[in-house]
Amino acid sequence: MSLRELAALTGLDRGYLSRIERGQVREPAVDRVLSIATALGVSPAAITHEETP
Repeated sequence: MSLRELAALTGLDRGYLSRIERGQVREPAVDRVLSIATALGVSPAAITHEETP
């Protein structure tokens, strides 16, 4: 999926998504992580590399 497609699905700015992808956003807001995970069809842990309790 391109950043353009992800931006359209999440309503987030492509530049912001690009910064997340490059690791330049240390702690993205939880609602944004959930939005991205939902758009990608994965769990939030799959994109944050954090274990779920």
